[in-house]
Amino acid sequence: MKHQKLHTKFLSNLLILVTILLLSTTWTIAQEVEDEREFDYIKGSKKGPSRWGELHKEWASCKNGRMQSPIDLSNHRVKIVPKLGKLKKNYKPQNATIKNRGHDIQVKWEGDAGSININGTEFFLHQAHWHSPSEHTINKRRYDVELHLVHESLKINGKSKIAVVGILYKYGRRDSILTKLSKYIKALVDTDEEMNIGVINPSKIKFGGKRYYRYMGSLTVPPCTEGVIWTINKKIRRVSRAQVKLLREAVHDHAEKNARPLQLLNRREIQLYGPKRKE
Repeated sequence: MKHQKLHTKFLSNLLILVTILLLSTTWTIAQEVEDEREFDYIKGSKKGPSRWGELHKEWASCKNGRMQSPIDLSNHRVKIVPKLGKLKKNYKPQNATIKNRGHDIQVKWEGDAGSININGTEFFLHQAHWHSPSEHTINKRRYDVELHLVHESLKINGKSKIAVVGILYKYGRRDSILTKLSKYIKALVDTDEEMNIGVINPSKIKFGGKRYYRYMGSLTVPPCTEGVIWTINKKIRRVSRAQVKLLREAVHDHAEKNARPLQLLNRREIQLYGPKRKE
């Protein structure tokens, strides 16, 4: 019996180790560009959004893709689909680092920080970053900040899938996560350093309501890889003006407003999960 327990414990620890190793190696296929010197957000610039697809052959989707993000989430385009169900989140505390990537501020979890489940597939949380103003709009309204939580599935036949959860914010009271991170962001103003920030619990990121938009799109920075499953929370959260100012001051000048312009829908379906009971 004792040997059986030891064997079971060994297999359990081995499974955890294998999972962590897989998570640490999956983020290779469609990684966002880390070196922001290769592109910028300045309209009319030779490295601006309208030229991204011409800068490198690997970025061709930025120009030629038919499923690009962000898009406008307009009421007349949306199809209410109750069977989508509540977004299944299973996040857990994990050590993280924070980095000024020049074009945004990124929080990256070092190990298994949990996952979301979409249609039976587990997408593991990798990193979070902020755009200001928002990239997606709702009925043509652009909000003040958009947080992206980037997830990736385990590889199957050498390929993985990406799922991004987007949360929109407008000016109001302070956001609790940015309050926790503010001292680190201040230390990273106009640098490209990376800092350990200890344990960060993704569950503390407030989603709010249960309703969300779902559509197929792309990464919103080069290489603009398509096939990304987007989940945009319908409830608009709050963020203070001082927090938005800090996010903009921290990054490089060309990215103070780091939102990619809206992309064509190209007949894609936008689904809206709407619970039967009113929120």
